[in-house]
Amino acid sequence: MGFREVEIFRVVMNAGSTSKAANVLNISQPAVSQAIRKLESSANLQLFERLRGRLVPTQEAQVLMEDVDRFFIGYETIEHRIKSLSRHGTDQLSVAVHPALGNAFLPRALGAFDLQNRGLRVALRVLSSREVHQQVSAGHCDFGLMADEMPVMGLEHSPFLDEPGVVALPPNHPLIQKPLIEPDDLTHFDYLALNPEDSSRRRLESALQDNGVIVQPKLETPYAHTVCELVLQGLGIGFINPIAAYDFLDRGLVVRPFQFDVRFRSILLVRPGKPLPDNARRLISCMRIQLNRDLKRLKTILA
Repeated sequence: MGFREVEIFRVVMNAGSTSKAANVLNISQPAVSQAIRKLESSANLQLFERLRGRLVPTQEAQVLMEDVDRFFIGYETIEHRIKSLSRHGTDQLSVAVHPALGNAFLPRALGAFDLQNRGLRVALRVLSSREVHQQVSAGHCDFGLMADEMPVMGLEHSPFLDEPGVVALPPNHPLIQKPLIEPDDLTHFDYLALNPEDSSRRRLESALQDNGVIVQPKLETPYAHTVCELVLQGLGIGFINPIAAYDFLDRGLVVRPFQFDVRFRSILLVRPGKPLPDNARRLISCMRIQLNRDLKRLKTILA
């Protein structure tokens, strides 16, 4: 039983006659009839009754047609995918990103990527760093960005963000007058902290303790963007990821450099043995350009 005979059988079933099927297939009517006989012989089934020169499908043909249709729908999907890949590469991407970069930075990068005109679909998942690690490890996304609080053994990885944190202040705060925020300043005002498991918080607390400074947070949250919202509400000050702070500059958030070089780091993750699609590589390149643009603006403000 060959593929061509099954294809001709399907056309006959859909067209309703051998003559119409011959027109659709651009072959002769005898060739259609011969293919049907060959299929019946190889399958050892009678698929059509011959009545007054017409082919009338048997019950067996009707049952077979259900499976044939399912097969050809899948086959046509594959054909469409091959043509799409040939013209555009992969037309969908899945990206997992931790919140500090996923809530606003990635949307900015996707805007610069001209997503609307690329015919590309993106599944953007904003997840915890642990969940990003799991998604990449399981092969459920093309690449991920996570904070440096999870091990990277077994995954291809490279640095994406490695910048000192900044102190976020509400408008008209007394510390705005200072060009550099010192450790003791954090003890004189309500302090809003990231959760204890956050790697940057641990680095900050270690640096403060080494210098005899103890800060008691008034409020803790896992998200830098939440810290920024709380600061804008006048509930305190916070030490945060500079890219998260960037997202709030146009809303009046004020940022100042901190005396200690305490870093926020984000890591780009890719599953080994899973080549990156061309569109993923292009998006990562656009993300790095957007990051440099954002950091350049921030450094101008902090200078």
